Formats: sequence, structure tokens, C-alpha cells
Amino acid sequence: MDLTATKEIAENLAIAFNFSIDMEKLQEDLQPQILIPTEKLFSVTSYLNQSSAYYFDFLNCISAIDNGIEAQTIDIIYHLTSIPFGRSLILKIQINRQLSSETSVASLSDIWKTADWHEREIYDFFGIKFENHPDLRRILLPADWEGFPMRKDYQEQETYHGIKVKY
Repeated sequence: MDLTATKEIAENLAIAFNFSIDMEKLQEDLQPQILIPTEKLFSVTSYLNQSSAYYFDFLNCISAIDNGIEAQTIDIIYHLTSIPFGRSLILKIQINRQLSSETSVASLSDIWKTADWHEREIYDFFGIKFENHPDLRRILLPADWEGFPMRKDYQEQETYHGIKVKY
């Protein structure tokens, strides 16, 4: 989606949900993304999905990025598409990486069923909990795996059930 359309949506969301947008940062991004407050995630995405003006009916992907110990944040990025309107939109939330095991993020699986497995994968690799998720458990790693391998501070275990992990 072009920058003008993204800016328009960002301005409308900021007014409707009472938060501020850094428009200069939005313009600098190669792929413009709207940074929204974590606590507004569910209401903003519900609105984007149900609004006849936008109707983002497809959640393409949810990604997470551990920005490292210096930055102290983990980004969760949502790629949305409105198939009828031919638009794409990127939303981003940031959580404190030190509080990520205590902080829960709203699950979007009630809005888009595709969120289910994406959220489970983020939980599996980053340890981020999704509030009201229907089945939040590991999806790729064994249920008894220790730690969250995509975190920058992850310490790989030496063995798993007597099998050497590192080769």
C-alpha cells in the first residue's frame, strides 16, 4: 500500500483509538508500519477487520523480532490484506523484552483464524503469551523444550533426553 493511504489509515486510527503516531518515522520506513499501543491491538484490528471502509479480511503473517538486550524490546509485526480493496497494511506493537514472559498480548485468533498457528509459533520461539488464545502450546519444538530459541539471550541446552543438542 502506498504511503499516503497508510498515513490516512494511521491518522484515522490515532483519532478513533486515542493514541499518537510518529508520522516522520512512518515516512522514513521502507515498508511503512503503524506502531500501535499493545493494549489497543485487539480493538484496532477488530475495527480494521469489520470496517466497511477498510475491511482487512486476511491476516497474512505475524512475525516477532527480538531487538536485543540493548534495545530491550521485542516487536510483533502483523501483515494485513484487504482482498476486496487490494490493500496491504503493516501494524507493529512493541513489548518490553524483560517483561515478555509476564506481558500478554491479545490473541487475534477470534478475528482471523490464521492467527492461531502464527501466535503459537511466536510463543514457541519467543515465549510471548497470547491472551485468550484457544490452544497456546508449543507447535514446532517438543512440549518439554527448555527456553525460547529466537531470543537473543537464549542459552542452548547441551542435551535433550540424553541426546546431544549441539554438533
